[in-house]
Amino acid sequence: MTATTERPERVCIVGAGPSGLVAARQLRAAGIPFDHYEKHSDVGGIWDPANEGSPIYRTAHFISSRHRSGFYGHPMPGTYPDYPSWSQICAYIRQFATAEKLSDHITFGTAVEQADLQPDGTWQVTAGGTRKHYRALVVAPGVTWHPSKPELAGQDTFTGEIRHSSEYFDSASFRGKKVLIVGAGNSGVDIACDAATTADKAFLSVRRGYRFLPKHIFGVPLDVFSRSGGKLPAGVSLPGDLNQLLDALVGDVTRFGLPAPDHDALSSHPIVNDQIIHHFNHGDITAKPDVDRLDGSDVVFADGTREEIDLLLLATGYDYKIPFVDEALFEWKSGHPQLYLNIFNRSVDSLYVLGFIEFADAAYQRFEEMAQLIAMDLTLQGGDKATFAEMKRSHDPDLTGGKQYLDSPRHASYVNTFAYQDALREIREKFGVPELTEVAR
Repeated sequence: MTATTERPERVCIVGAGPSGLVAARQLRAAGIPFDHYEKHSDVGGIWDPANEGSPIYRTAHFISSRHRSGFYGHPMPGTYPDYPSWSQICAYIRQFATAEKLSDHITFGTAVEQADLQPDGTWQVTAGGTRKHYRALVVAPGVTWHPSKPELAGQDTFTGEIRHSSEYFDSASFRGKKVLIVGAGNSGVDIACDAATTADKAFLSVRRGYRFLPKHIFGVPLDVFSRSGGKLPAGVSLPGDLNQLLDALVGDVTRFGLPAPDHDALSSHPIVNDQIIHHFNHGDITAKPDVDRLDGSDVVFADGTREEIDLLLLATGYDYKIPFVDEALFEWKSGHPQLYLNIFNRSVDSLYVLGFIEFADAAYQRFEEMAQLIAMDLTLQGGDKATFAEMKRSHDPDLTGGKQYLDSPRHASYVNTFAYQDALREIREKFGVPELTEVAR
């Protein structure tokens, strides 16, 4: 393979999940030529369980409602339920790609094996055994492809089975077993609900106190209610403090043996699931503290209690990785690359990451607002280009909105969605970029 010395005009996009698709839509709108690679045979990212490594399980649904979760100009179908299933989300993403003719520009079944930064800031990208030269690299790799598996004391001699939640699809694997779910993120709690209805015995191990948010408040989806201020039934009043509101709606979770919430509701990623409360109320699942060690067929917990467990399922999250890019090009904190606005590499002007962000909001429109700024940077000229290059290196806006987030790896790149949107808006206004609207492009 040989490389050309001519400076290229094309940009390379890697990944055709939701963030990769909106990156392509924004680059196309800006008139920027690009090549787009996807290792799978179709668009959809994690939402297609046939995509090798997808963490999707049969009962997976969105935790944001369809009313707030669509792409710009493409609302989710009115026939969808408030919280669509994975199969509906996958179909919707594919309908979006078809309607926007985005699939026409994707090279499917082609993984990017290596992307090498050149001395002049361009990239040599090897995909499907072929090397091509690009002016910039936009990676949209998703954040749930590389399971994080903590080492547990005694796991080498544990007689039960240990799996990560990424290996789980169907509750049939729980039948006839005593099952322990470790971790109370959204997928962990979903899977714990599956175990509650299927396993002989089901347990949920949590390290700290959590608040579990209901999906509806007075019949209105949570995110719609919270954004609109919520119209209350006659004679009903709610506490103004969010913590008090949630505690009033869900009740005291210590009655289930769970620890009391140890943080403000807005300082952690929301756990949107009221079904788990139903199962605790009915005794279908038992709360346990953090795992101390494994001992033969038993799991020993931090409080000294033990349970015989057949299947231990680790819902312990994922590592942020871009395996085809030299990780030394990034500054890392708690396993997360530190990026300007969670998009721009601070030291490599031609390297962009789309989707490495966490916030309590629907993602697809935020992703496209991020992609719009990538397209902006790729088209800036002269003084504006130099100004934004300096901002990428040194500008450090507060994206927390004054919130103190939990000190955990997951929250290392967490932002307040309102503060984040304000920061993007300020940049659009500074460089004359129009606001995206619901009008299909």
